Amino acid sequence: MTLKATGKARGPSERATGPNEVARGRRPSTSREDVARAALDLFSRQGYDETTVDEIAAAVGVSRRTFFRYYESKRDVVWGEFDSELVRLDDRLNEAPGAEPMMDVLRRAVVATNRFGAGELDELRIRMGLISSVPDLVAHSAVRYEEWCDVVARFVARRIGAAPGDLGPQTVARAALGAAMAAFACWARHDADDLTGEVDRAFRLLATGFDENRLRVEQA
Repeated sequence: MTLKATGKARGPSERATGPNEVARGRRPSTSREDVARAALDLFSRQGYDETTVDEIAAAVGVSRRTFFRYYESKRDVVWGEFDSELVRLDDRLNEAPGAEPMMDVLRRAVVATNRFGAGELDELRIRMGLISSVPDLVAHSAVRYEEWCDVVARFVARRIGAAPGDLGPQTVARAALGAAMAAFACWARHDADDLTGEVDRAFRLLATGFDENRLRVEQA
C-alpha cells in the first residue's frame, strides 16, 4: 500500500515514515527478499511498466541508490535468484557420478534447483506471469534462457566428448529448456502445488525420446 507524505515538519531526531520520504542508507532488517517482495506486490497491484524503481525503494524504506546495490535493474527483481540457481544447477551437474545416466543426472539436477517452499509458490506465479506477458521481460527472457542452456550444453558436452556448441549438446539443452518451460506452464495454468512433480514428469518424458506409448500413459 502506497502512503502519501504528510508534509509535517520533523525534528532532527524524528524518522520519516512515509514511503515518499526515503530513509538514507539501508535499514538493518532490509534484505534482497524484502525488496523483491515489495516490488512483486507493486507489480501485481499497479503493473510492471507503471511501477518505478523509486516507488519500490520507497515501499521498502531505502534510497534509490540502495535499491541498485541489491538489483542492477527493475527487471532483475522479477528474475530473483536466477543467477544463483544457475550456479547450483552447474554444481549439481558437475558433482554427479559419471556412471549415472546423463538424462537422469539432468532430471534430478533440474528438479533439485526448482524446489520452492509453499510461501514462495505464490511469488513464483507472479514472476512467471510477468515474464510471459510483459514485452520487456519477454525479450529479456531470451538472454536468461540462453544462459540456462549454456549450463546444460556444457554438461552434455563433457559427457559425450563434444563442444558445447555442437548439435548434440545444443539439442539436449534446448529440448530440456522446452521441457522445463512446459512443466512450469502446466503448473501455473492448473494452479497446482506440485511443481517439482511436473518438472520430474516432463524430464522423464524427455529421456524416453517422447515415446508414443509413454505419452499415452502420462495422459491417462
